[in-house]
Amino acid sequence: MSDSNTTDFTNPSTFILLGVPGLEAAHLWISIPFCAMYALAVLGNFAILFIVKMDPSLHEPMYYFLCMLAVTDLVLSTSTLPKMLSIFWFNSREIHFSACLSQTFFIDCFTVIESGIFVAMAYDRYVAICDPLRHSTTLTNLFVVKTGLAMVLRGSVLVMPYPILASLRPYCRTNIISHVFCEHMAVVKLACADVTISNYYGLSVLFSVHGLDVILIAMSYTQILRAIFRLPTKDARLKTFGTCVSHLCAILTFYIPMIFTALMHRFGRNVALSFHILFANIYLLVPPMLNPIIYGVRSKQIRDRLLRLFNRKRT
Repeated sequence: MSDSNTTDFTNPSTFILLGVPGLEAAHLWISIPFCAMYALAVLGNFAILFIVKMDPSLHEPMYYFLCMLAVTDLVLSTSTLPKMLSIFWFNSREIHFSACLSQTFFIDCFTVIESGIFVAMAYDRYVAICDPLRHSTTLTNLFVVKTGLAMVLRGSVLVMPYPILASLRPYCRTNIISHVFCEHMAVVKLACADVTISNYYGLSVLFSVHGLDVILIAMSYTQILRAIFRLPTKDARLKTFGTCVSHLCAILTFYIPMIFTALMHRFGRNVALSFHILFANIYLLVPPMLNPIIYGVRSKQIRDRLLRLFNRKRT
């Protein structure tokens, strides 16, 4: 490593991503499950988008939200995986300063967007189960469009200060990032200036946005579960309850690693760096892989359409 990477310089043109420090010898093996998860995520989410587009009977709010989730998952995983694999496979560790800040923006922005989509989907299920007679008049196409635009606007406005604040700070210590991608706090910690504002702003977004979203989702599913236990037959209760549990598992798979990762950056000084880096990839790779299965394949309409496509290809 040249001295310019470790001594006096100001605002380097590139950062160096180390990958997973301490596990360099295992980079190739680590890349195998990551690559497999990414391939499944791309295949599953594109399948959801294709099926919903081709089947007019699926042009409903629930499936529109599912398509939004698929696009968001594709952006989240694609914003990190290609560069990550280039590190693991080709030892290509350099990333341009502006590309690094762009990566932090896309990760955090689409994380906020995905959180909002989970809220919208929970509200859709709440109206469908608890007040089905008002579902068609409440969840209109216009409502879906406005909700989607609001989520994109919310994510963009709230996250834009992250790269702006990071770009205004001097970087005179090192340009080495001990990570596989440009995580916001991993970049901010390299600045040789006070980062209190970035730290507190990130925490405020974490608790005010994601915290509020979790509360709204919990309220929706509490009412949904109450309605489920009032269903007349045991089979209906078990079927609907199983669907809700799988949805909640998908939601928890997204929120728990994301919140835990954000808190570890600020308070987890005793957590092993390799564990932190590998754990940070869970909410960027596992939900995009699982969501098409949980929300798509478990949906009877999408499952039937998928089976018809396979049967048509066989004949």
